[in-house]
Amino acid sequence: MTDAETTPRTGKRVLLANPRGYCAGVDRAVQTVEEALKLYGAPIYVRKQIVHNKHVVRTLEAQGAIFVEENEEVPEGATVIFSAHGVAPEVYEQAKQRSLRAIDATCPLVTKVHHEARRFAAQDYDILLIGHEGHEEVIGTAGEAPAHIQLVDGPDGVDKVTVRDPEKVVWLSQTTLSVDETLETVARLKKRLPLLQSPPSDDICYATSNRQHVVKEIAPECDVVIVVGSRNSSNSVRLVEVALDAGARAGHLVDFAHEIEDAWLTGARTVGVTSGASVPDELVQQVLAHLAERGFGEVEEITTADERLTFSLPQELKRDMKAAAAARG
Repeated sequence: MTDAETTPRTGKRVLLANPRGYCAGVDRAVQTVEEALKLYGAPIYVRKQIVHNKHVVRTLEAQGAIFVEENEEVPEGATVIFSAHGVAPEVYEQAKQRSLRAIDATCPLVTKVHHEARRFAAQDYDILLIGHEGHEEVIGTAGEAPAHIQLVDGPDGVDKVTVRDPEKVVWLSQTTLSVDETLETVARLKKRLPLLQSPPSDDICYATSNRQHVVKEIAPECDVVIVVGSRNSSNSVRLVEVALDAGARAGHLVDFAHEIEDAWLTGARTVGVTSGASVPDELVQQVLAHLAERGFGEVEEITTADERLTFSLPQELKRDMKAAAAARG
């Protein structure tokens, strides 16, 4: 029995995770599109979803952003913004060939992984990239050194790994993975490759780690954990898995409050609420209002970290903003 199970519970309550929602990289990416729209005027083209969140994408579309899959869909000479997940070098090349004004909103923590990939490839290492096949971030990172990088999609992917020289191999990772699953993958890799090197600093981003940590804290006390986030958001999907692994009796991912089913709350006394790193807090507030209407009015915020990191806007955009300000006098 855990303390949570032996403590008598009175009313219904919500345990609200903090940190949750926007991270510095997402904040910067969304701001980049907003500022570009103000500066250059609509339309502004964005390659892929700027961040993996339905609400954010719809909001920016309403302001004049046009989301495309590839550079070929952007008219020659127009402005294109690359998403927070990062792109392969060939994408920059394509933009140049089409005379596009490219603004790179890649999260600086993803850029760090790209730098590591280039550096280890230049030293002729085999690079084992731990991540989810087909995820945009993985495609971008792998594109930095395709001849040197092989994907390891979780612990089950370890057995397929082959390297040229077991003394020259390093692992890197997607920034939005489950911390525990990544550690398990690395442990398995090290059994096969004892001389496997680690990245100079942790690749899983601070925001992903922090959001998973606080969910682990609240999950054992929760009958159900509701994670606000989109299905194509890797870090949001991971939060549901982390909640269940840490002892929550149930876990659900929703984009909006109206997707919460009353059946999930039947018999529940404690509901955990958190949100992925690409989710604006207004969506969480709507979920809290929805739960309050169903008797979950008592909200206790559980804080495990204080996030203060911010990233400045992309250089290309800052330069043009400065020039526009100077021209206005």
